Amino acid sequence: MGTTVFERHPAAASSIASMLEGSRLSPFWTDDAPGPARPSLAGSHRADLVIVGGGYSGLWTAVQAKERQPGLDVVLLEARRIGWAASGRNGGFCEASLTHGRENGESRWPDEIDQLDRLGMENLDAIEATVARYGMDVDWQRTGALSVAVEPHQVEWLEGPGGLDAEATRALVNSPTYLAGHLSPDDTALVHPGKLARELARVAEDLGVRIFEGSPVTAVEDGPAVRTRDGIVRAGKVALATNVFPSLLRRNRLMTVPVYDYVLMTEPLTSAQLAEIGWEGRQGVSDMANQFHYYRLTADDRLLFGGYDAIYHAGGRVRASYQDRPESYEKLASHLLTTFPQLDGIRATHRWAGAIDTSTRFCAFFGTARGGDVAYSLGFTGLGVGATRFGAAVMLDLLAGDETERTRLRMVRERPLPFPPEPVASLGINATRWSLDRADHREGRRNLLLRGLDAVGLGFDS
Repeated sequence: MGTTVFERHPAAASSIASMLEGSRLSPFWTDDAPGPARPSLAGSHRADLVIVGGGYSGLWTAVQAKERQPGLDVVLLEARRIGWAASGRNGGFCEASLTHGRENGESRWPDEIDQLDRLGMENLDAIEATVARYGMDVDWQRTGALSVAVEPHQVEWLEGPGGLDAEATRALVNSPTYLAGHLSPDDTALVHPGKLARELARVAEDLGVRIFEGSPVTAVEDGPAVRTRDGIVRAGKVALATNVFPSLLRRNRLMTVPVYDYVLMTEPLTSAQLAEIGWEGRQGVSDMANQFHYYRLTADDRLLFGGYDAIYHAGGRVRASYQDRPESYEKLASHLLTTFPQLDGIRATHRWAGAIDTSTRFCAFFGTARGGDVAYSLGFTGLGVGATRFGAAVMLDLLAGDETERTRLRMVRERPLPFPPEPVASLGINATRWSLDRADHREGRRNLLLRGLDAVGLGFDS
């Protein structure tokens, strides 16, 4: 097999050690934007709508529910703190796509892909409008996105409208690894994930939503009623926004698996370092490998660098211990310095990991239970910063019994295939990951396993 650019030009071990020394195992975003503490639920309550989950999915559901019906009594229950999980651990790329890219959507819903793309752009515009309407301090920047080829076989994938040669790509962001690029100027915004969660909660409370933290839900009972460790809320309707965590509905227990993604955040770049790199457009960047990296600048000129490793742990559990994986952080540090050798000597201040709620179709799915009194959206597969707002709107449509453009979509009406139970899930997921790595080392050529998954609609080429 061949080698990748990151293997041909690895960083020195001493540079990797220096970068990681003293870094904190904690998400930068939530450290940088802590929110106020809220009480836990105790005793018996009533509400028109109970939302389970205090990440983006639940928060967008709360805000939109009150915007639709200001008099609605809404309670939101969060097991720990607002935005502590995936919503506070992502890269802050807020994308228009609802389908994890046009190619993935087109392969599944070719008759709807233009409509889905339009709805995705409308959703991104609506997020931007919400940020402006409520004066939300979230470091919002509509920067667009730059996709880059770092291996010769990837160059042709970026040809066409918006395609850039190596010189034009490096004029935007100066990396010696870039062989070509593609600029999408309007379909991606960058945001501070911790501030977005904090501000959505503020807006929700300003609109009258009651938020309880430290209130893990133990059951959704008939009625419906939502029971926590210390209390119960009897509700008219329930929206489940638990995503990567075990579903409260048995039917969804095998519909997602948690895949861990790893991230580094550096200290702020100096003016000299920024001059070396360029990046005046501040676009979000990702490369074209199956095991891809994503990276961006923050408002205070830190460099976030994440991706590549996507680790599934046998049993499909979500555990804090999975966040501390030195080999993943060392790999990211090396790849960062391969991408930007001019940053040798820079230090990481934070390192962290988060679990992604991965579905077999690589984008969200939706549905109802308990006679239409309970709705859910989950399986965002790393695309939730933007798509959760759309998912929230779908849940509210379903709970209201409304037929809308959203609920008529095949993408909304159809469920993906479930994952197999263990131990088959571990064998299949890890074999697929090995195959994707192998394809990256074989000029993108997909082996029999990947071609078979493609044929049955389970393949994904990131």
